Amino acid sequence: MSNNQHQIEGVKSRQPQAKPPWGWITLIVAMLLGTTVLFSPLAGKIKSALLSLRASGTMSMQDEADLERQVEDRLRVEMEEELAKKMREYKASKAKQENREVVTPRVDASTSSTGGNVKMLANGIPFEAKVVVEVGVEASRERLAAESYKAEYELRVKIPRAAQTVAELNQATPGLEKMFPKLAQLLGKSEVSPHFTKLYENKIARIKQDATQLNELLSKHNFYDVETILHLRDPQTSRRVFLLQSEMDVVSDGSDGDRLATMPASIVESANYQPFTSYGWKKQTATPNPMVAGWEKRIGNANVELADPATSAVRKAWLRDRIEYLKRGIADMKARSFLVAEYDPFIVMPVHLLTATNDNYAPRVGDYAVVIYDQKLYPCIVGDGGPTFKAGEASLRMAKQLNARATPYNRPVSDLKVTYLVFPNSRDTERGPPDYEKWRKRCGELLIEIGGLGEGHALHVWENTFPQP
Repeated sequence: MSNNQHQIEGVKSRQPQAKPPWGWITLIVAMLLGTTVLFSPLAGKIKSALLSLRASGTMSMQDEADLERQVEDRLRVEMEEELAKKMREYKASKAKQENREVVTPRVDASTSSTGGNVKMLANGIPFEAKVVVEVGVEASRERLAAESYKAEYELRVKIPRAAQTVAELNQATPGLEKMFPKLAQLLGKSEVSPHFTKLYENKIARIKQDATQLNELLSKHNFYDVETILHLRDPQTSRRVFLLQSEMDVVSDGSDGDRLATMPASIVESANYQPFTSYGWKKQTATPNPMVAGWEKRIGNANVELADPATSAVRKAWLRDRIEYLKRGIADMKARSFLVAEYDPFIVMPVHLLTATNDNYAPRVGDYAVVIYDQKLYPCIVGDGGPTFKAGEASLRMAKQLNARATPYNRPVSDLKVTYLVFPNSRDTERGPPDYEKWRKRCGELLIEIGGLGEGHALHVWENTFPQP
């Protein structure tokens, strides 16, 4: 991982990747991973993951389908990352064995000493390594003793407390009370959202899973990425507000043939670019989505590989599954349009929030929102769902507005200085192409319901930056 705190962990390159030699690695991977990951039905994993997130009957069938696809995408990425990681480990181990020199061990007085060292890991976690050497009995007996050669690993993690007072919120977003004159009153009866606790529980669960398998851990930076999540309610209007303070990571997904008929070949042909967002609407024109051509080409390539007698049975099963996935995506792209992160301002919320049950404060796809940073306010909507163990994400268009140097690989704000206000259950009944002026006016109306903005503050006016005919 880079030491640059603005660089985002885990982003995938858009450049096409070389195909791995599936024929010879199948047996190796089976030994390294076991058969659970490779041969367990992906559909079952997707269903289990979705059931764990499923909300009450308020979700539409389309919303549920979109969230299911996001779960599927995430699982596919995680499984393929695990495969790539194990192959790197195998190749490194093989190279080390081939290049290893034979060294005759030397016994001296230091054999019975104790050494230790404290290093800062690349992910920001201080790591204390200590080797304790003791005098034992005969080697034949020590070989059989469980206590003679062992390692102990303990990770200490502190769960943060949610910021809740005006002073604490101002530490993240200076001048917040001047932007919202009624803030102190709103905070008077505010509650820390259960989702603050849930988010950190998800982080801990992920760390426990990775730590027990000696996998790479969530970085310290990404663990402490949420300052607070509060539930606010105006006592006069009863308008609810979901307040989140965090950093801002970048999402670069989405496609819409109606508004963006062409996209760079590096994106169209990428196996990593996601053409969908959770917010979508019925296609308005006959202009094809440019991503369809790339996905159809991938199906053609897969069929060529399926016809090759040298392709292994495991690889063929994977290809057939991939073809079905691509066909479903193509059908969706032919029927609907989606937000485009490079052009549309929107924010991303963890999927478990979007699917929360019996929660009047939980954001939903399409809800109106306002992003606050550096004394400016940006109207937008909740446009996509993200991982359950992190928060604070927005589209590339939003990110560049906050910091012109932002890219899909470089976050605009690394400190916990961004405030996200979401107005639960404010989404429009009918979805359609983004209307930025409508979004601004609606966000203005919702802000009035919580006391309005302070003197000298106004909502940002978004320009349409799509290429014009």
